[in-house]
Amino acid sequence: MTNITLSIENQVYSEMKKYSEIKWSEFIRKAIKQRIEELTQIDQNKNTEGILTMLASEQTLKKDWDNEADERWNHV
Repeated sequence: MTNITLSIENQVYSEMKKYSEIKWSEFIRKAIKQRIEELTQIDQNKNTEGILTMLASEQTLKKDWDNEADERWNHV
């Protein structure tokens, strides 16, 4: 097994220490493995990649743009 070093903010580390029962290394290993599986599926289905990217971008933009501060632009 290969070892890697991960840098995190001090505040995040302090929060992690509150939950010492969690095996953070195992958590990160599983998260990385899951992300690789997702990326592999996208690579295997290249013709759907554009659709997935478009949907993800639309959701991100909607979240970023749908807020009360920007509502004033709807009446310009």
